[in-house]
Amino acid sequence: MGKNWSMDLEHNEYEEDVELIIEDGIKAVYETEPGYYVNLVTSERFGNPTDYFVPLLTEVFGDSIQMKFIDQCGCGGYVLRVWKQQ
Repeated sequence: MGKNWSMDLEHNEYEEDVELIIEDGIKAVYETEPGYYVNLVTSERFGNPTDYFVPLLTEVFGDSIQMKFIDQCGCGGYVLRVWKQQ
């Protein structure tokens, strides 16, 4: 059964490793069922994910996803919502 969910890519080892954020973020999108979304919550250390993450996700998934930058959290992290289309 599909559901909307969030992936915390903000704390612990993610705070120091943008490549791990990208790797696990891509896995999270793959794991999201079509018709649902995953919120990718990324560390503030690497800035707004629209600058570095959106182009990579577009390259990997093409038209099968839609993305929207939601906000910067009060704790400093960023939320990027990714809908799986197909």
